[in-house]
Amino acid sequence: MPRPPAGHTARRPAALAALTVSALVATVSPAPAAPGTTPDPMNRAFTRAAAAYGVPRDLLAAVGYGETHLDGHSGRPSQAGGYGVMHLVSNPVNHSLEKAAQLTGETPAELRQDTEANILGGAAVLRSHADALGLDGDERADINAWYPAVARYSGAKGPVAALYADTVYTFLAQGLRTTVAGERITVTSRPVAPEKGALASADVTAQSTDYPPALWVPAASANYATGRTATVDKVVVHVTQGSYAGTISWFQNAASQVSSHYVVRSSDGQITQMVRDKDTAYHAKSANSSSLGIEHEGFVDDPSWFTDPMYRSSAALTAHLCDHYGIPKDRSHIIGHSEAPGNDHTDPGANWNWTYYMQLVDGAGGSGSGSDELSFGAYDTQKTGSAGDQVRALQRLLDDQGYEPGAVDGLFGPATKSAVQAFQTARELPADGTVGARTWTALLSAGTTPALAQGSSGHAVKRLQRALTAALGSALAVDGSFGPATGTAVRDYQRARGLAVDGSVGAGTWTALQSGR
Repeated sequence: MPRPPAGHTARRPAALAALTVSALVATVSPAPAAPGTTPDPMNRAFTRAAAAYGVPRDLLAAVGYGETHLDGHSGRPSQAGGYGVMHLVSNPVNHSLEKAAQLTGETPAELRQDTEANILGGAAVLRSHADALGLDGDERADINAWYPAVARYSGAKGPVAALYADTVYTFLAQGLRTTVAGERITVTSRPVAPEKGALASADVTAQSTDYPPALWVPAASANYATGRTATVDKVVVHVTQGSYAGTISWFQNAASQVSSHYVVRSSDGQITQMVRDKDTAYHAKSANSSSLGIEHEGFVDDPSWFTDPMYRSSAALTAHLCDHYGIPKDRSHIIGHSEAPGNDHTDPGANWNWTYYMQLVDGAGGSGSGSDELSFGAYDTQKTGSAGDQVRALQRLLDDQGYEPGAVDGLFGPATKSAVQAFQTARELPADGTVGARTWTALLSAGTTPALAQGSSGHAVKRLQRALTAALGSALAVDGSFGPATGTAVRDYQRARGLAVDGSVGAGTWTALQSGR
């Protein structure tokens, strides 16, 4: 599907026209454009909308990326009735589209179809939430103070709103880079400590009874039927046509009249169950009574949503369901929504990799093997003129975190040095462009800061293990499992840095690692 236009030359409303000359000059330094074109239109739209409404630019971009991966889908609505890059919503319980029209003076049609107007509308709505929360100028300058406003932007409440805001702040912590219609959009990684306020205790903690690795957030009772009228004999694969938290919120909305048993997040494969297996979710019309539905975050026309963590997590769930209910692991019994009798949907679409998915289902979604190209027994100093696999790993880390190292080619040239200096400056390290132990440690540990202890596992543990290898100068197995060797390394690091020595990784240890200590 073609991308939507990332803004056109129509005159924007007074709020945008009122930008100061200094703000415009500070954001414009591209090469001359061809006649009739605007270079980097989406980047300019984010910068101008952020300035117009006093919203941090990277926060605005992270919200948009979390909602749509910055794809406006040519003005077509999401499952929840949301439009454009910023997913401005018009449904019975969320009227952010209408609110954006009121605040910006744009028409609803412009907000739905025009990406520049849509981004402006998203900034206006975010600012209105900040104003309602009483954020003053100093607080608005602090990206961490926006957490409650971001949660309100979701249109959800309580734990689901916190789930939404947590995803946005994950993007801010990890950084991101994506390309839309040939234009590169970046958000640089940074340490984050969101001020959650009343939402601090709103995390989703209930676990699924049917599938313990999943969270449990029940759908509205009007959106499913209690019990079954047929034997469960198939699994139906769906794509949400919306975000993870937005879909969960929509299934909690009694007006939606839809649901699914499970929802899977794109970025890390997190699963939330919303309807018990024994009950009938409303997801596949004639197949409802005999099937289990799994929704996958994303849009059918954008393959960027279908990540390896999503495939693996979903495949493990499907394998469990097949084993538990005696469902054959074949394409006659694991089907797409489009293949269910009597349905007119197209999901999961041509971008869903059925061959890979079924291989994973057969292998129970195993972790696979092979080098991750980021893990080494020791991290050597890298500088201008260096070359090899560690330079390539350095470039990949910088690129993933929104910095600009140039080509990921294993050659440490001027662009890589500039990206290293930008990262060092952001982390308050000496900006000499040389990557020694301190910069490696900060770069390898960048991202979210979950509490980790003996028994923890996953990608955050791998980040920890790599960072400890760099910081301590001694090899630590990077296996994603927090066992005795990792605990010993943590204690050695804590002791050497004057931290509390407890062998677990909390805020203090993460802060030290991410500052390159």
